[in-house]
Amino acid sequence: MSIYWISLLLAGVCEIGWPLRLKLADFPNMKIWGIGIAVISMALSGVLLWYSLKEIPIGTAYAVWTSIGAVGTFTLGVLVFGDPNIPIRWIGVALILLGVILLKMG
Repeated sequence: MSIYWISLLLAGVCEIGWPLRLKLADFPNMKIWGIGIAVISMALSGVLLWYSLKEIPIGTAYAVWTSIGAVGTFTLGVLVFGDPNIPIRWIGVALILLGVILLKMG
């Protein structure tokens, strides 16, 4: 795996970090920390995405980046925050993953 793909995967993980931190900022004792770390996560995610674009096609990179963020945030929402856990939602997530796999194959 190239450094560009590693950068993209890390960008996707950071993409999970900012909505998670914004959610945690709802707690009174986490407001400043949550917002501050969310902003850092956003910036780091953007910089890592930018770096990955030096080698990875923009359409593929953007789809992978957003899908890591979407699937990761969705999963944390279900597992940690009690978001609805019904099969149709998981099918939607599976379709997102399938789309990224197909992009990577092409």
